[in-house]
Amino acid sequence: MTSRPLIYALLTATALLSGCAAGPHSYIDRAYQAYDAGSCEQAQRALAKAEHRSRSRSHLQPEISLLRGLCLERQALYLDAAQTYRFMIRHYPHSEYSYRAGARLETLRQLGYVDPEQSLEPQN
Repeated sequence: MTSRPLIYALLTATALLSGCAAGPHSYIDRAYQAYDAGSCEQAQRALAKAEHRSRSRSHLQPEISLLRGLCLERQALYLDAAQTYRFMIRHYPHSEYSYRAGARLETLRQLGYVDPEQSLEPQN
């Protein structure tokens, strides 16, 4: 009978830890793995799940957005990537990931994929 509280404690700890495994960080890790493996489709799915799970943790959005932009570049969707990077710089100007996004934008400009003078605002 005295082992029952110990069993409940172990079950509770297991449930809590398994809940953490499905958190946004695990999805971000999966997205990086998929990106490294060359599967931007899987990376984008994992990023969508990470974004959904991290709504209360806005500090994760720049990392999610940077990886999304890198995938868009890999898929040759340069204007979409540029928009993603501009979004990051506008909304998270002091994030390390936004500094990287600025560097990616400059690289896209140097390669001739985007013109910084061109307005990329969505059209109705």
